[in-house]
Amino acid sequence: MAAPLRPLIDVILDCLDDAKAEETVAVDITGKSSLADHMVVTSGRSQRHVGAVADQMVTALREAGYGKPRIEGLPHCDWVLVDAGDVIVHIFRPEVREFYNIEKMWQADFAADAH
Repeated sequence: MAAPLRPLIDVILDCLDDAKAEETVAVDITGKSSLADHMVVTSGRSQRHVGAVADQMVTALREAGYGKPRIEGLPHCDWVLVDAGDVIVHIFRPEVREFYNIEKMWQADFAADAH
């Protein structure tokens, strides 16, 4: 398999735009978490739209050379998590996103040595 040509975050953000995902927020979590470098939070209009956005992302990542991501939450499509390695994507229905409000938590300015 050839090495990917485009940065992972660009592939994901372009895919979300093409899929008509709404209110997309990309948070740089480099240094805040060892899990990933970026977290992306976005919304789909309905359960069907959330599932379609996730499916489109799987296709876009494969076509860009990133392989198949791990996915959680597809059966219900209220909140689908796509783990693409260095980027973790959360796709929510609007009501569920508002309830959890996870981007606010990750956008907080954490001190590196805070305990």
